[in-house]
Amino acid sequence: MAAPDVDQLRALDLEERLVLVQELRDSIVEDAQRGAELSRSDDDRQELDARLREDDERPDAAIPWADARAQLRDLP
Repeated sequence: MAAPDVDQLRALDLEERLVLVQELRDSIVEDAQRGAELSRSDDDRQELDARLREDDERPDAAIPWADARAQLRDLP
């Protein structure tokens, strides 16, 4: 399937683009619920495995989402 023309998508008005984004998001959720998986490179898999190991080894290093969000909002 050919990818849609990005210029044509950008030409849609804001409401049409928001509807499209929501429809795409919903379709991604549906695919995930059916067990669809994204293909990942070996580098991506290694990075994810390393992050999971770190989380398992140092659960106290995690911070609550509210704190992370506040920190992100404070960035310049």
